[in-house]
Amino acid sequence: MTTFAASLTVDVPAWALEMGAACDPCLTDDARMAFAVALSRENVRRGDGGPFGAAVFEETSGALVSIGVNSVRRLENCALHAEVSALMFAGQAVGCHNLSLVNGRAYVLATSCDPCAMCLGAVLWSGVPRVLCGATREDAMTIGFDEGPVFPASMTYLADRGVQFVHGLRRAEARAVLEAFVAAGGALY
Repeated sequence: MTTFAASLTVDVPAWALEMGAACDPCLTDDARMAFAVALSRENVRRGDGGPFGAAVFEETSGALVSIGVNSVRRLENCALHAEVSALMFAGQAVGCHNLSLVNGRAYVLATSCDPCAMCLGAVLWSGVPRVLCGATREDAMTIGFDEGPVFPASMTYLADRGVQFVHGLRRAEARAVLEAFVAAGGALY
């Protein structure tokens, strides 16, 4: 007999919910990235998953809409990267799968590291028009993560569809979280 799962539960760790509840509106890109990096750092500190954090904010008000932390190992699900989780929870929070413009509001994704190939796909299909990135793809690959097939053409494709990327925000701080993860013996996957 073949065993298969018939349902799936995805959650945000309680500590991350507490961080979200304490998050004041983040009106600047720097503040949004500071929050994403703080999520990644805490995820490593608690041993809950990989060194990646992400959050979706309402662009104008800076209100936090959703949180995502890497939960691949915690929930044994290869798709639960921080960006994918944040985008899934954002769609649920605003009641729409397309975050390009909901009820006259635009959204922005802040992620502690440049998105991998899977997360770039999620960005495209989510409709989020702006993505803020901390550490680079090269930073993640240097410590041993496989970021998949991301090419200059991938970024051009997204730009042609209206997705704007801002790279390198708080890069040194975000890269330090990656390095701390490896130094603590974090499993690469």
